[in-house]
Amino acid sequence: MRIALVLFNGVTFLDFIGFYDVINRLNQFEETKGTTWDICGLSAEISDELGLTVKVNKVKPDLSEYDLLFVPGGMGTRKLRFDEEFIAWLRQADKAKYKVSVCTGALLLGAAGFLQDKKATTHPGAYDLLEPYCQKVIRTRIVRDGDLITAGGVSTSIDLALYMVGILVGKAAVEIIKQQIDYPYQLQGLIEVNGFSTLSDEENSLTLS
Repeated sequence: MRIALVLFNGVTFLDFIGFYDVINRLNQFEETKGTTWDICGLSAEISDELGLTVKVNKVKPDLSEYDLLFVPGGMGTRKLRFDEEFIAWLRQADKAKYKVSVCTGALLLGAAGFLQDKKATTHPGAYDLLEPYCQKVIRTRIVRDGDLITAGGVSTSIDLALYMVGILVGKAAVEIIKQQIDYPYQLQGLIEVNGFSTLSDEENSLTLS
């Protein structure tokens, strides 16, 4: 599996790093050994909302070559959703097996057209901004609707990554990683649409049709 981790100026780095720290552990497991990921952006350096700067390792790669697209959020999304170059670049990932966002990264997936006829979520403070882009905003922490998986604000990035590990490997792998990162919390507020179900009832999963 090839994963594209998208960064942009004005990103919230906790949105990114919470997901990244968990998802890069996929290579521990036979089922996902050989997984690769690239930190992608439109420029060689990216600055977050507070001025912290990092380098990306792929500048404007062809996103059609990836199996999973991950887009974090941040205040930069408010303007970036109207940036034609950036949105056209995201659209290259329209055939990706999974399109995933945390926080207001959902606004960027929406601007790229990926949320059309889909149910989705985002940071609770941005539900109203998401409404024009999707079929329905569900006010919860994680929503899966087909190949589209959206998550709520900031710290939800860890839960989202663990959920993805559950999809790609299984529940045993999730428990191993939770021990490694000393993460004692149970996933809450998961809604899976149209028959998807990876968690038991006691793990707080709700399936909608």
